[in-house]
Amino acid sequence: MLRASQQDFDVEVSGMDRGQPDETTVRAAVALAGRAPSVHNSQPWRWEIGAHSLHLFADRTRGLPATDPLGADLVVSCGAALHHLRVGLAALGWRAKIHRLPNPGRPDHLAAIEFQPFEPRESHVALAAAIPRRRSDRRAFSSWPAPDEILQQLVRNARAEGVDAHVVTGKAHDELLIAAAKAAGIQEADPACQAEIRQWSGVYPGASAGVPAANIPAGSHQYGDLRMREFAPGSLLQGGPSLLGEDAGTLLVLSTSSDDDLSRLRAGEATSAVLLEATAAGLASCPLSQPLEVVETRDLVRDEVLDGASCPQLVIRVGWAAFNSDPLPATPRRPVIDLLRDQERT
Repeated sequence: MLRASQQDFDVEVSGMDRGQPDETTVRAAVALAGRAPSVHNSQPWRWEIGAHSLHLFADRTRGLPATDPLGADLVVSCGAALHHLRVGLAALGWRAKIHRLPNPGRPDHLAAIEFQPFEPRESHVALAAAIPRRRSDRRAFSSWPAPDEILQQLVRNARAEGVDAHVVTGKAHDELLIAAAKAAGIQEADPACQAEIRQWSGVYPGASAGVPAANIPAGSHQYGDLRMREFAPGSLLQGGPSLLGEDAGTLLVLSTSSDDDLSRLRAGEATSAVLLEATAAGLASCPLSQPLEVVETRDLVRDEVLDGASCPQLVIRVGWAAFNSDPLPATPRRPVIDLLRDQERT
């Protein structure tokens, strides 16, 4: 397993040499950041490059007002892109100095990044190599549970980002499954949510965003008592033999002490840290935001799963891919030319 911590990727001190990577390096890092997971693969971020810095902005035009009316999923998604950027920069020989929410007058300005050259280690390169291999696997998982050693490392990775991670078991697990089923039922009865599903899933070949049919399992999206989000009809086959009644996937809940954009941004960074570690360890994974998109079920998760002690930000499902599962195709990504612009041109 990889042992690169948050401090290996960014620094919070001032007064250091203001180096600047060349344009090719910045574009490569932004391309890696663009592979981050996002709600409905909407990729709701954009970047501006200045003389000595790079800036991350939320792109509200790519928001999901019915599914995500508060924009919480959007900011979590941007946080995942920020961590992907940090990992990519580290592998390319640049440590990031992060200023989160640097401009109170511009709430969509989520981060300003400055650079310090440094020598990457093998762990940095290995973690960056997990970025293009990571997929959101919505299929049933194997009946073999993930090892506790790996799960505890995922928890440590999240905590290194300032976010709590909880491996959900026992009664709390049952309550989380109830919340997931309730949220699914509420959204499936909401015409606006269903319109967004039709817009962002089952997308045509050549699209630059959204979830293609090739990444959506055919048939049932319920594995045991876990009810997954119903996307457009898919063509992805389950691994064999059928394990739909034996799925041993583990659910983790990421949570924070408060529920504001800084907490959501941090939660997104923790999401990336968990997913990349899981990918590097050979696990399949999938973020699940639906149980937290409905006020009633979000409150249920907070009170019954987390004992009212913290604010849930995301659920992550991890496990071994089912035996003989085909590799998942990559989902589409927006080109860097659409994501990155010079600051002086805005």
